[in-house]
Amino acid sequence: MAKLSISLAQMQITLGDVKRNTAQMVSMAAEAARRGSHMVVFPELWSTGYALESAKELASELNGGTFADMGTAAQQNKISVVGSVLEKRGVTVSNSSAFFAPNGRMLGVYRKLHLFRLMNEDQWLQPGSSPLALDLPWGNTGMAICYDLRFPELFRRYAVEGAKMMVIAAEWPLVRVEHWRALLVARAIENQCYVVATNAAGETGDEVFGGHSMIVDPWGKIIVEGGETAMMLTADIEMDVVDEVRRRIPVFSDRRDDIL
Repeated sequence: MAKLSISLAQMQITLGDVKRNTAQMVSMAAEAARRGSHMVVFPELWSTGYALESAKELASELNGGTFADMGTAAQQNKISVVGSVLEKRGVTVSNSSAFFAPNGRMLGVYRKLHLFRLMNEDQWLQPGSSPLALDLPWGNTGMAICYDLRFPELFRRYAVEGAKMMVIAAEWPLVRVEHWRALLVARAIENQCYVVATNAAGETGDEVFGGHSMIVDPWGKIIVEGGETAMMLTADIEMDVVDEVRRRIPVFSDRRDDIL
């Protein structure tokens, strides 16, 4: 699949209100499908926001709850659905980004490796234990969540292993939105890949999230970028550009992995 249409569901999340947020997810998935998108990406913790004090009550197991709702939305709309939610795992809870195929089947789940102390994730959540890259019709795709963006070694690992796209779900605060914008472009340039990133927008609880969801191409060009309010963004990309850029500037052939 050389040409790919992607929608970014830049939601305003209502803190702790799974029912309301799920209704919004269902509506936005349907709109993305109506636009002809192959994939729709939702923000980090789109169903709850950072209601971490209630994480155990709000979390879902992989075979039910919010995960089932995402699978149903994917199947009904024949679209890939990605987004991060609270996952119940025995007595622990993880911040987990699931990827659902258009047939509703979960192809994989990535659990956030780097927990964000500033939002108390380390107090309430269990960190993930491994990266996740998926072989998809348009190419190998690496998964990440929000704070992971500050750790370039994760994205370099994905790229070295063949990833042509990175998908990031985030709740990145408005106060640091310039970091978000700069780091997304940097990850795309240094790894010569597409970066597809959806942020939350607007006020959720006591925090204001920054929006500016975007798709960045392997040259570092921003294909589409949102503002600071809730919205749906849609753009078409050409996956062949990845190979072209990697041929023209052979970064991965020139890496000194014998030393670094």
